[in-house]
Amino acid sequence: MSEKEVKEFGTNLENVKEGSKESGIQVLTIIGQIEGHYTLDQNQKTTKYEHIIPLLVAMEQSDDVKGILIILNTMGGDVEAGLGIAELIASMKKPTVSLVIGGSHSIGVPIAVAAKRSFIVPSATMTIHPVRVNGLVVGAPQTYNYFADMQKRIVGFICRHSHASEQAINEMMMRPDMLATDVGTVLEGREAVDCGLIDQIGGLSEALKYLNKMTKGQIESEPH
Repeated sequence: MSEKEVKEFGTNLENVKEGSKESGIQVLTIIGQIEGHYTLDQNQKTTKYEHIIPLLVAMEQSDDVKGILIILNTMGGDVEAGLGIAELIASMKKPTVSLVIGGSHSIGVPIAVAAKRSFIVPSATMTIHPVRVNGLVVGAPQTYNYFADMQKRIVGFICRHSHASEQAINEMMMRPDMLATDVGTVLEGREAVDCGLIDQIGGLSEALKYLNKMTKGQIESEPH
């Protein structure tokens, strides 16, 4: 892989085929801020959705890829792009396992729960808060309804792909006493598991062990 490819993609389509021939496991990283329809500052670490989408398609189609490990350390980002990535992951037939290290905040939450099994290290955190946007907002009922509908879609997705209840997610989103300048909740690793958001505590070895069992048919590869 060239230096340019590392900077642009972190991996490339050829590595989807070449990197998984021995183990059958392909790694996908979601790091920094998820970049959507607008290009972010070049000084920011970003995950570009136009790069992730073809990688996911290539992984799903490749006979060499037996399972996919998704490692997350993201602050969130573009809501529609993040939810789109999550929907693609959730719709894959290949075994998928997610591992949250550092953090998986905001729209990173749906991506984390989209895998067929989710792990989080004890020191990682996840922030749940209402949909918000930067820039000009038209103060009209239609604008409010748009944000309300988007938030409902996100909550619905999280509940379908985790064991957390809709009531619990909504309560965590609107909690006023945890974030200094916003409403929402910050969950540490154990708390994310206890509320049903993430399946289990574990690191790289636990996530890989579970994924390998899924690829060998020793564990049912079924969505939540």
